[in-house]
Amino acid sequence: MKTVSAKPADVTRDWWVIDAEDVVLGRMASHVAKLLRGKHKPSFTPHIDCGDHVVIINADKVKLTGKKRGDKTYFWHTGYPGGIKSRTAEAVLTGQHPERVVMKAIERMVPKGPLGRQQLTKLRVYAGAEHPHDAQQPQVLDFAAMNPKNKR
Repeated sequence: MKTVSAKPADVTRDWWVIDAEDVVLGRMASHVAKLLRGKHKPSFTPHIDCGDHVVIINADKVKLTGKKRGDKTYFWHTGYPGGIKSRTAEAVLTGQHPERVVMKAIERMVPKGPLGRQQLTKLRVYAGAEHPHDAQQPQVLDFAAMNPKNKR
């Protein structure tokens, strides 16, 4: 037996479309992070970007369980003294860029560093039902039907 290590030239990348309407955010984010890393493939190699491209539509209709929609808070700092700012998930989802809730959840599940940033470039998130990636012929991944707990 030999352990085969994938080379960047050997990697084949698929395209996936996931409809996030009424899907639980954390469950979807962990599955998408696995697709972006390539851990679902038998040729997974930890130091090579083996992952697939993922397109998420209807990101503004994602569900958060419990009281997270009103209680979950996103913090950032402006760089100035006393410049800590915050916004709840409800404010982000009803604001101008609701897809950022999905992007942040997935970003925090991907490894930090150059390889993780490279894997995140293969993620595309859209608030509406339309996306411009029809030419890549993406496969539809019905995440809501995989497990009854995935949909609310």
